[in-house]
Amino acid sequence: MRNTLVFAGSSCPHLTGLICSNLGMEPAGVELAQFANGETSVKILTSIREKDVFIVQSGSSKINDSIMELLILISACKGGSANKITAVLPYFPYSRQSKKKSHRGAITARMLANLLDVAGVKHVITIDLHASQMQGFFRCPVDNLHAEPLIARWIRHNVYNWKEAVCVSKNAGGTKRVTSLADALKLNFGLVTTDRRRGGNMSASMILNHLDGSIPDSDLDSMVSKLHIDSTTKSTEDASSTKSPKLDLNKIQTESEEQKSNSTPPRLTPSHSRETSYSSRRIQNIPSPYRGSNSNAGRSPIIRAQSSTSVSLPIEEDLEYTDERAREVTHGRLVQGHIVPDNYPSPTHSAMSTSMILERPEEDPMELSRESSFFNPEPHALGGSADAAATSDEEEEGYSNPTVEQMITLVGDVKNRTVFIIDDMIDKSGSWIAAAETVVKRGGAKKVYCIATHGLFGGDALEEMQNCDCIDQILVTNSFPISPEKAQNAKKLVILDLSNLLSEAIRRNHYGESISPLFQHIND
Repeated sequence: MRNTLVFAGSSCPHLTGLICSNLGMEPAGVELAQFANGETSVKILTSIREKDVFIVQSGSSKINDSIMELLILISACKGGSANKITAVLPYFPYSRQSKKKSHRGAITARMLANLLDVAGVKHVITIDLHASQMQGFFRCPVDNLHAEPLIARWIRHNVYNWKEAVCVSKNAGGTKRVTSLADALKLNFGLVTTDRRRGGNMSASMILNHLDGSIPDSDLDSMVSKLHIDSTTKSTEDASSTKSPKLDLNKIQTESEEQKSNSTPPRLTPSHSRETSYSSRRIQNIPSPYRGSNSNAGRSPIIRAQSSTSVSLPIEEDLEYTDERAREVTHGRLVQGHIVPDNYPSPTHSAMSTSMILERPEEDPMELSRESSFFNPEPHALGGSADAAATSDEEEEGYSNPTVEQMITLVGDVKNRTVFIIDDMIDKSGSWIAAAETVVKRGGAKKVYCIATHGLFGGDALEEMQNCDCIDQILVTNSFPISPEKAQNAKKLVILDLSNLLSEAIRRNHYGESISPLFQHIND
């Protein structure tokens, strides 16, 4: 192409070479170096006056050095009177910091967009931004290309019986990305969500065990009576010490019967049957002098609440629910990021029983239970806004903490099917391994593919995923440089080439052609 130069940054020289090979040209000459104190030095070795310049620079393990090198290179091209400067960023750095995670957090992705604009960039080409709305951070046009057509093509050519597979998102935030690929391949999709366990307290276990039938009613009655013996004694003393006027019970009963005869009770419908039963439980638990001679006064409050709901039970039993999706929800327990059996001892319960009860023996156990997380929901990062999702590092803390138990939920039927777990990037391995173990050990999947556009593989993530028996293959692109040693040792790793996509985007951008065909799926 005439009047076009492509410069290679230090982060991805191999990818830049492939792009230039597809365009029939050589990378432009540039000298990149660092001084002894770590400062970046850039020297352009060719004329760039009135030419279209494309600078290919992606993220790397030295992310801040790559960003500074890109900014200096853009500024050097601007000073050399380049006609147009386009930054080609296969992986956009700091893309996960596109919104505030706390009140005093920074939107770093917007700051980087402002830095690129100040440096002199006129166009940006990138692939699969973490959040598509990040395009609004820029004052220049942004082409956010997708690797989805390449991934779908690889699946059609390399996965046996792929038409029976299921696309699964490993978190709620990636459902839009997963459903897009599922629609392109005409596949079903599922969801895996992870929540911190809110159990591990006495009241929850007692009530749930009673509903399951594992604790007899007599034992449950005695257990709850023992727990509330102090509060019952205090309430009895307060009632005896308080002087109240005498009430004519016969007169009150006659007036209530007249009101019932004059008014027609509302008809119970399924929409408010639970509300009625809940209100009846509240009324039954309110202390009242009318129930002084009631035979149920000495019984357990849970038994009394259960007897008060008998009015709404026949209505609920008559309803027939035919929602088949309820069968496709599977739950599992996660301890240190791995699926454990149902009879595995709960670290949350152990921590509560050994710390709170032993350190505060004078407190009522039910009050200690109310202080636990079962009754107190966890606050969100922005004071109630659920939109601020946790970062991957924050999620990994829950997987590595041995005292925290999490509940993982699989929505969708994956039994005896191939599963594609999809996200935009792979940084830490904890959430990927947890999702793979869930679909295999709980869902009964026979094969698992972990698919992402950007393979960051921080720390030992690639090695840990390679050693996981539930993961059969790992599919990423070469948008982020992976060391040859890591790639050679990971037998499950498959790397797709993005050079054809980026070279065609550069060609169309130079000639002013539409890039819409780059988003289309080609069935070949």
